[in-house]
Amino acid sequence: MKRRYNITVTILVIAVFLINSTVCAASGESSAPGNLYALSAVLMDGDSGRVLYEKEGETPRANASTTKILTCILALENGKGDDYVQVSSNAAAQPDVRLGIQKGEQYYLEDLLYSLMLQSHNDAAVAIAEHIGGSVEGFAAMMNQKAKEIGCTDTHFVTPNGLDAKDDGGSHHTTARDLALIMRYAIQNPMFLKITETRDYSFSDIEKNRTFSLHNANAFLDMREGILSGKTGYTGDAGYCYVCAEKKDDRTFIVALLGSGWPNHKTYKWKDTAALLNYGEENYKYRSWWKEPDIPLIQVKNGFVGDPVGRKKIYLHGLLDISEEQKETCMLLSDRENVTCQVKVPSSIEAPVRRGDEIGQVTFRLNGELLSAYPVLAEQSVGERTFSRTLEHVSDRFFH
Repeated sequence: MKRRYNITVTILVIAVFLINSTVCAASGESSAPGNLYALSAVLMDGDSGRVLYEKEGETPRANASTTKILTCILALENGKGDDYVQVSSNAAAQPDVRLGIQKGEQYYLEDLLYSLMLQSHNDAAVAIAEHIGGSVEGFAAMMNQKAKEIGCTDTHFVTPNGLDAKDDGGSHHTTARDLALIMRYAIQNPMFLKITETRDYSFSDIEKNRTFSLHNANAFLDMREGILSGKTGYTGDAGYCYVCAEKKDDRTFIVALLGSGWPNHKTYKWKDTAALLNYGEENYKYRSWWKEPDIPLIQVKNGFVGDPVGRKKIYLHGLLDISEEQKETCMLLSDRENVTCQVKVPSSIEAPVRRGDEIGQVTFRLNGELLSAYPVLAEQSVGERTFSRTLEHVSDRFFH
């Protein structure tokens, strides 16, 4: 009896293993980046903005000093590097991490941007915000407007430095997806890249009374080849956060992490980032997604070409309005992803039809999401067979 029980248990264990293996294979878990420490994580294609992997990528969370990416971009777009920035008492009073600027001092805007991005100084962030937006509140409004323009759907910034805060619009927050979009936008700015890839930088106040030396706190720049830019962050609400962009060969990947550990786990963000970038590099390659669609012939009711007297059925060819260059467009795809093509044309249409009329549509979808759509155009014109036109044709043939 005991032996039969053991055999039964063994069979059940094997069955469960096979079922789990099948489920994992079907869901693609075998090639996923594994367990991540971060509460929210996104791996994005930097070229298209497509999310390649996410873990609670749409969940709003505090994001700490990763906020400063948007602060930097707004300053680059709305100010000049040689602008004089005067330090207010509010800016000078900001908590650590801080440069130590003092009320009444003046600095070049460009120097403060290095302070902002290399060592994440909170006082530099507020000085920049007040210079560009007139006040922290005015700058926050600019930040939220810019976030919407970039494509963010659940981002609300209250401070230019990312310190935990609330206002009438809610808590300071973003999502991993929105943060990745902000970084994707930022790396298109050459000056942003120059600042964030700089390892060491020194500058003085305009009066040359004090000199500061900075070292880039983004250690990941030297941990891995191909890192274009990155920004760390930490607050009590946010935990450790990180966002970076990597360019390898012809591929650009963006990683955004929120809540990747709390104190005593400062290195979790590096492990999560490496896991996501490895996953992207191993699984996604540029390849063409084009598939030549099979467009069926379309009957043209009451149509004629040439002779309106004949009763021959008229069929029309449809042509796609797409260039050869568009057909050769490639995108990052994994081996498990397939683009599907759907042709929508009617089985018949009524005459008359003019050459170039839109008579249908071909759509391409990836994972159920619309990738692109192209109109199907009539290859030729088809006249309408009417009594008057038939009579006119007979008259021309026999009486002229």
